[in-house]
Amino acid sequence: MVISPTEALRLLGLSDDADADDVRAARRRLAKHSHPDLDGGDAEAMRLLNEAVEIALAQLAVSGARPRAAHRSQSAGRPAATGRVAHETASFVVEALPVVAYEALLVVTSWIGEVVVDEPPYQLDVLVLDPLRCWCRLDLVPDAGASTVSLTIAALPDEPLPDIDDVRDLWVALLNRLGR
Repeated sequence: MVISPTEALRLLGLSDDADADDVRAARRRLAKHSHPDLDGGDAEAMRLLNEAVEIALAQLAVSGARPRAAHRSQSAGRPAATGRVAHETASFVVEALPVVAYEALLVVTSWIGEVVVDEPPYQLDVLVLDPLRCWCRLDLVPDAGASTVSLTIAALPDEPLPDIDDVRDLWVALLNRLGR
């Protein structure tokens, strides 16, 4: 089944003026119910969700749509961000209990920065220095034999705040490299 960009946005519960960040947030929200590894999850529903995301993001890339930062923060039920701090609940999942996931995060930290606050196995504050630059808090919560990690980032003095999706993607990519 091939769906149109308009149908993709409808499946994601988004309006025609949604941006790429809205699409990614909708995927995370909907995957919490559709993922086949969860009770009540459905592989076909997850496949359709992933297809809708790919189509919506491809359409946005073709149209050259730009993020609407003020709209995003207001639509999420919080005041517009100042551009100095960003938070994302349930940023990613590590398929290990918090003690093991925490150790993996410490290894990755040694590659990209330095530990600022070390509270094993549930909280790690990191000064990320390469390739992005920011302060990052990783909160780990046990979740059915895995660990859900939430990110909070803050800009360093006289530095711009990196996009939280880029920070999350960096952690995920390096954890995946470690897992090989």
